[in-house]
Amino acid sequence: MANSSNLNKAKKAKNDEFYTQYYDIQIEIDAYLQYNPDVYRSKVVYCNCDDPYESNFFRYFVLNFNKLGLKQLITTSYKPSPVANTQLALFGDDKTLTKSKGRPKINANKFIINEVHDIDGDGEFNLKDVAKQLKTNKHNEWTPLVEDGDFRSPECVELLKQSDIVVTNPPFSLFREYVKQLFDYNKNFVIIGNMNAITYKEVFPKIKENKMWLGATNFNTGMYFQVPDEFIYADSYKFEREKNGVKMNRVPGVCWFTNLDHGRRHQPLPLMTETEVIKFVTKKPFEKYDNYNAIEISFVKNIPSDFKGVMGVPISFLDKYNPDQFDILGATQRGCHDEVPDTKKYDDYWEVRQNGKKTGSSGGKTNENANLFGNDGKKNYFINKDGRIIQSAYQRIFIKHKKK
Repeated sequence: MANSSNLNKAKKAKNDEFYTQYYDIQIEIDAYLQYNPDVYRSKVVYCNCDDPYESNFFRYFVLNFNKLGLKQLITTSYKPSPVANTQLALFGDDKTLTKSKGRPKINANKFIINEVHDIDGDGEFNLKDVAKQLKTNKHNEWTPLVEDGDFRSPECVELLKQSDIVVTNPPFSLFREYVKQLFDYNKNFVIIGNMNAITYKEVFPKIKENKMWLGATNFNTGMYFQVPDEFIYADSYKFEREKNGVKMNRVPGVCWFTNLDHGRRHQPLPLMTETEVIKFVTKKPFEKYDNYNAIEISFVKNIPSDFKGVMGVPISFLDKYNPDQFDILGATQRGCHDEVPDTKKYDDYWEVRQNGKKTGSSGGKTNENANLFGNDGKKNYFINKDGRIIQSAYQRIFIKHKKK
C-alpha cells in the first residue's frame, strides 16, 4: 500500500517528524473532558516528544492550562527539530536566544509551566504572555536539556516519573518501545500511533486485557500532519498539500491510543441477528476459517447479535469496541491467539498469483493468518500438491459476545 511504503521510507531515513494539528488535538482532548470534566484537574501533563517551539500539544495545553485545571505542564523536544519555528512564532528569531542561556535551536529544550496569566495587562491571555513569563523565569522554567531529549534518556525519564498523564505524537518507528515505557512507569496517556500497531505483540495484549484502547476520534479517517520540507513521499503517494505555506502530509492509517476513559467506548454497537444479516446483507452463510474454530466477519456491521461462538473481525472493530458488550479473545499472527489456537499449518503449500505464476514463497508465510477455503479471484492464493486452495483474510481480531 502507498501509505505503508511512505511510512517505511520515513522509518529507514528516521524521517518520522509528524507535527499534529491543533484542531485534531483539541477535538480529541475535548472528548475526555465531556466524559470527565476533571480528568486533567490537578494533574501534571508531560509532552515528551514535542519541541515547545513547534508543538501544537504545547500550544493547546498552555493556552488551556487554567481551563483544564492543570497542576503543571512539562514539554521536552525529542531532538533538534527540522521544522524550527514554523508552527509557533512564540519566542522570536534565534538571535533573541542568547548563548549565555544556552538557547540555540540546536539544543533540545525543556519547558515547565506552573502558572499562566495575563502578564502584560492587555486583558487577554495568549502565547506572548507565556513567552514573557518564560524569558523572566517567573514561576516557569525554560532551559536546555543536557542530553538530546530522547524520551529514553535519564533526564526525560525523571520528568516522566513526575508526570501523571502523557500526551504526544511519538515517533512511529519507536512506538513499541514508547508504549512499553508508559506501562513500565504506570502512566496514563493519550498518544497517536499507526493503526497497524493494534496488532503489535507489545500492544495487542494490553488492548485484550482492557489496559489500553483506542481514542475517541480519527480512527481510519486519516489526519493531516505538518512534515519537514525535505520529507520523502512514496512515489505513488498523493495525500499531500500545503497549508499557509507549510508542507502537510495526510496519513490515513493513524489513530489515538489511550487508557483514559471516554464515552464513545461505552456505546453499544447495534446489530442484526445472524438470520437478518444473511437475508438482508450477505445473502450467504458465514464462512468458517480453515484453520481456526471461528467464523469470518468481513465488516463490523455484520456481526450477528445472536452468534454464540468465536468471530474473526477486522481491526476496525476496535473503533466500535464496547468492553461491556464483547470479550476480545485474541488476534491472528504474532502469537496473540492462545485462547483461539490455530488448528492447521500450511508449510506444504506454496503461494501463487492470480495469473498462475508461483511467487517463490511457501505456505508457511500464511501460518497463523485467518485462512478461508477457495479462491476469490482477487488476490494471491496458496495451493498444495493435491490442488487444495486457501486464501488469507486480512488481520483479524477474535471476539465473542459477553455472557449476560
